[in-house]
Amino acid sequence: MSIIKMNRSVIPACDVSTLEMLEKLVSETCNVKGIGAYKIGFELVIPFGMRNVIDVIRKHTDLPIIYDHQKSGTDIPATGAKFMRACKGVDAVIIFPQAGPETEKEWIKAAKNEGMEIIVGGEMTHPGYLEKDNGFILDSAPKRIYEIAASLGVTNFVVPGNKPDKILEYKEFLESKGVKPVFYSPGLVAQGGDLTDSAKAAGENWHAIVGRGIYQAKNMQKSAEEITKKII
Repeated sequence: MSIIKMNRSVIPACDVSTLEMLEKLVSETCNVKGIGAYKIGFELVIPFGMRNVIDVIRKHTDLPIIYDHQKSGTDIPATGAKFMRACKGVDAVIIFPQAGPETEKEWIKAAKNEGMEIIVGGEMTHPGYLEKDNGFILDSAPKRIYEIAASLGVTNFVVPGNKPDKILEYKEFLESKGVKPVFYSPGLVAQGGDLTDSAKAAGENWHAIVGRGIYQAKNMQKSAEEITKKII
């Protein structure tokens, strides 16, 4: 199911430290054409609470809210239900199920039981993640994660925006499994990802997650407008 009504959009990552900064970010960008949703994380939710963070955003917009725990889906299977209940109020949750296939399956089921959309990630943006780059995660793990998610009806996936070659690889892989994927990509602007290259690799259904490139800008509205023009 589609979380965002547009095929392509920009999602501001609200990785700011206060509710005042959050409100400024949302109020200055929510009416920019091409803004599709807002992504919130632990930096706001742990100190201020999920409900308070949601309420600040809802003062200005009804755009979807995506919760990214940075990273969830890394515990035992049974805790998925508790986690999803704690996230009630948002429209979608991102998981990176690095704890294995049984955790992945149960957390996806838990999200569905709570009526929430789920976005599944397999590969991150930073160096030293996969085994071939001296990381802990097997090179084959991302595709296994995406395939399991797709088998459970998931169509929304996180892919690394600063690795357009990997975006294309995962797109072709999922399409070979009969899935029409919708991609969400961090790793852009501040982390070096090129919007044009990533958009081309992702194809029709792609949402760029941009944090510092917007919330650290002197004029957040202008920055959001410039970024959205490059992808929609």
